[in-house]
Amino acid sequence: MEFGRKLAAAMASRGIGVRALARRVPCDPALISRLSRGVQQPSVQMARRLDEVLCAGGELVKAAAARRGVLKVQPKPASDPENVLAAFGVPASADLIASVPRPVAPELADYFRTQLSGHYRADMFLGPHLLIPTVTEQYRLICTLVESAAEAVRRELLGIGTAYAALIGWLHQDAGNTAQSVYWRSATLDMAHRCHDPDLISYALINKAMLLTDSGNGRGVIDFGEAATLGKNRLLPKTLIMAAVQSAHGYSMIGQRSECDRLLDDAGRLVDQVDDGHAWGNACNRTPGYVEVHRATCYGRLGADREAAVLWSGILGGMPGSAQRDTAVFRARQAGALAASGEPEQAKHIVEDVVELVHKTGSARLRQELLSLPEKMSAWANTAIGRELDEVLADIK
Repeated sequence: MEFGRKLAAAMASRGIGVRALARRVPCDPALISRLSRGVQQPSVQMARRLDEVLCAGGELVKAAAARRGVLKVQPKPASDPENVLAAFGVPASADLIASVPRPVAPELADYFRTQLSGHYRADMFLGPHLLIPTVTEQYRLICTLVESAAEAVRRELLGIGTAYAALIGWLHQDAGNTAQSVYWRSATLDMAHRCHDPDLISYALINKAMLLTDSGNGRGVIDFGEAATLGKNRLLPKTLIMAAVQSAHGYSMIGQRSECDRLLDDAGRLVDQVDDGHAWGNACNRTPGYVEVHRATCYGRLGADREAAVLWSGILGGMPGSAQRDTAVFRARQAGALAASGEPEQAKHIVEDVVELVHKTGSARLRQELLSLPEKMSAWANTAIGRELDEVLADIK
């Protein structure tokens, strides 16, 4: 509890709240809350970063070190991530790596790559809030390893770090934390340039377009989508698909359906050519009917609700049970299309099925989709169905 008390006191003396401090570190606000309440103890690296941001003169580092000194360390199982790292000659504390340069085993790139694939799978079940701290800490460890790795390993780690930064940006976006997502989207682009990988640079630009899609900035989405394909002759099919899809969203926002359809048709022709082994950007492989998902979303935005409803009906029949959050988001969009095309009863039943997943996954994206439905059902606002929908949504407002 000593560290928590000192952290809370330092925050109070400087007038810095949880969210403001989290933005400066940066990290998840929930982590700052747990640390200040003494629910969780920090790593050495986190204690030092907090000490620097709060100008605490080393008091937070001392408190963290004192806490670790009185803890009885229990042996960890061989499968523990820290033991896996130790097997490659990497100490458990990221601070030790920073202060004692040492060779970095090439096998570590495979370790982090495997972890990244696992994070994508976990996101389907956990939602963003529980995953952000873990992925962020691993990203920081990757950055530390980059500083002492030999050139070939260093380049590989920079590429993996880019993918981690992109995932963190997405998790914050899904959690509704726009400021943190903006930060991590920029970090993604910075690291992509450092690793000199044209696909990752394009992927970072596509991630910026994704963020603007949520804010409704159609022209900005188009600009980033076009920038992402400047060197299209040397880009992977997957990269071209993602860029086309995001550009299509941009055109749907400015009401240009023909251009939207052209881009989605181009993307659809490339799906069967995706055969790279990268874990990042694999939604076109993980999501059945990936291009049609985006077409249905664009049609809903364009007001082609009947066509969108038909597309959603076909898409949702092929969704795996493991993709519960994405399925819930798609069903919410289906509900909007049904409501706008004169089928409010079906829309209400869908909402009743998926509303509890807002609490389970913590997805702000899902919450936003559901809370947009009353506008689609405005014609029934003063009917029994409209009132029942309001009651169902009241729990997430």
